[in-house]
Amino acid sequence: MIAPGTPAPDFTLPDQDGNTVSLADLKGQTTVLVFYPLDFSPVCTDQLNVYQEVLADIEARGAKLYGISVDSAYAHKEFAAKGNLTMPLLADFHPKGEVAKKFGVYIEERGIAGRALVMIGPDGVVRWSYVSPSPLEIPGANLIFDALEEPAAA
Repeated sequence: MIAPGTPAPDFTLPDQDGNTVSLADLKGQTTVLVFYPLDFSPVCTDQLNVYQEVLADIEARGAKLYGISVDSAYAHKEFAAKGNLTMPLLADFHPKGEVAKKFGVYIEERGIAGRALVMIGPDGVVRWSYVSPSPLEIPGANLIFDALEEPAAA
């Protein structure tokens, strides 16, 4: 898992609407990357629904949330529509899991990203990171709010 104080690895991924999102696009804002295993699985659906419920509060604190899984942009589009999700969902589809690997959260033997949160500061440096001890454990939104309250690492 990527450690706080580390420059975030460069990436460019498509979202569910065909837009590309790069690390360079995130400069100047606080970003929370939400790595999750798969669209449409019950636990992932619950996790993203929880974050959707508090998305306005996260954004009011100056952060932008992006979901990332190994699913395609097409799957993300359907998943977002079905769940009424408004956050961008980035497709780490091809090469499969490349961005999850860069952040140290790819589970090779399962071919999926682990359930993890990474907060990147406006300067492109990782401020905070968390990985769930189990794929069945949803990182609560309180973890994001707590991390947003912490001062940036010097």
